Amino acid sequence: MTEPATAKRRLLLATSNPGKLREVLAILAGLPLDLATLADFPRLPPAVEDADTFDKNARRKALHYARLTGLWTLADDSGLEVDALGGDPGVYSARYAGEGSSDASNNAKLVAQLANVLPARRTARFRCAIALADSTQVLATSAGVFEGSILDEPRGENGFGYDPLFFVPSLGMTSAEMPPELKNSVSHRAQALRAIRPQLERLMKPA
Repeated sequence: MTEPATAKRRLLLATSNPGKLREVLAILAGLPLDLATLADFPRLPPAVEDADTFDKNARRKALHYARLTGLWTLADDSGLEVDALGGDPGVYSARYAGEGSSDASNNAKLVAQLANVLPARRTARFRCAIALADSTQVLATSAGVFEGSILDEPRGENGFGYDPLFFVPSLGMTSAEMPPELKNSVSHRAQALRAIRPQLERLMKPA
């Protein structure tokens, strides 16, 4: 007699970014999840992400969409911190060049801001905070950090955002030059997702 199939938990991934979605799908693969994205809920009002930390924004976003949909929601907030710029662009990473700015315009502004900064002082890191929430509370959180430095010229065709400018000395390549399987083992988002996966598994176990 065959065992009954495990019921899948419907989980909303609070993103419409295809790059983020690919990373999440790769690391959460194998869990009994029925995944939805914001593309499945096109009429939802966007979450307001005006907090001063990635963690607070991730929590706000997860709770916002969980309350609107009634689904467990996994949300992240992530960005780039550059030491020579006092930690900027930080929580403003996605809109560094203005509201609705593109990856290219954000990257161009970053290069311009660092024009007179020596390579040795271009240390930077990607940070990611992830929150899992139901309609009443945050259920779990995690975080990841990915250290590197900023180049003058973009390199690589993979990734998104600031990946083409983010050089990782220990690997000798930018984040955009990494094959997906490598990036999904070392990136800030990969670290945060790996940290939240066992928490998610525990929460999904029957009482």
